[in-house]
Amino acid sequence: MSYKKIMLTDKKKAEAGIRLNKYLSDAGVCSRREADRLIEQGRVLVNGKTAVMGQRISDSDKVVYEEKELKLIEQLELIAFHKPVGIECTADRNNKDNVIDYIHYGSKIFYVGRLDKASCGLLLLTNDGDLANQIAKAVNRHEKEYIVKVNKSITEDFIKRMEDGVEILGTVTRKCQVKKVKDDTFNIILTQGLNRQIRRMCEALSYKVISLKRIRVMSVKLGELKEGQYRRVTEQELEKILKAVKGDRDDG
Repeated sequence: MSYKKIMLTDKKKAEAGIRLNKYLSDAGVCSRREADRLIEQGRVLVNGKTAVMGQRISDSDKVVYEEKELKLIEQLELIAFHKPVGIECTADRNNKDNVIDYIHYGSKIFYVGRLDKASCGLLLLTNDGDLANQIAKAVNRHEKEYIVKVNKSITEDFIKRMEDGVEILGTVTRKCQVKKVKDDTFNIILTQGLNRQIRRMCEALSYKVISLKRIRVMSVKLGELKEGQYRRVTEQELEKILKAVKGDRDDG
């Protein structure tokens, strides 16, 4: 598996083209779902004409969004970043704590999913909107692993109830894996990503999170990466990710 991203190089795919919503996603504009909305609103032009839903794009087509011609990314960028507490998952440059300015990567990238401001640990960032969307989508049940410290001793009842599912935000969380690490610290592996899920689960069981660190997303581990630093995901890690999301990324 090469790190170089192959776009429209397969002869059959080049002849058939790819769907416009995927083209917009691969160009780093937005997710496919958001792309559909942009197309419906008439905000995308193809060869000077208003685009239509389901339209397919070939190498020779000119795609314009917000008066800017789009180009597919030539190489996939996927990095693992050790987000410190206080850095926020937002692209709002008016927010002095935004993660994009903090990393200052040098090319356009955006975060995959979120890690709240009070938490630290592994955050993936990429220039591929479609890949970001497929990794982050809870429906795909991709694993995320955390180490969590709470304000009091962890009981067997707490572990069991966390594993079986906790009622938060009007739903019951999916079954998950929970393991006690220390008297006040546990390891948890989730396959969904509700808003502030672990903190809310703990609060529902009368515990308060003192610290929360994400140590793995799918095949990518935080490892010894120092806080505030980032690295490119290895080809082996990337290969596993692309294999896991392959069915979701097929153009059809």
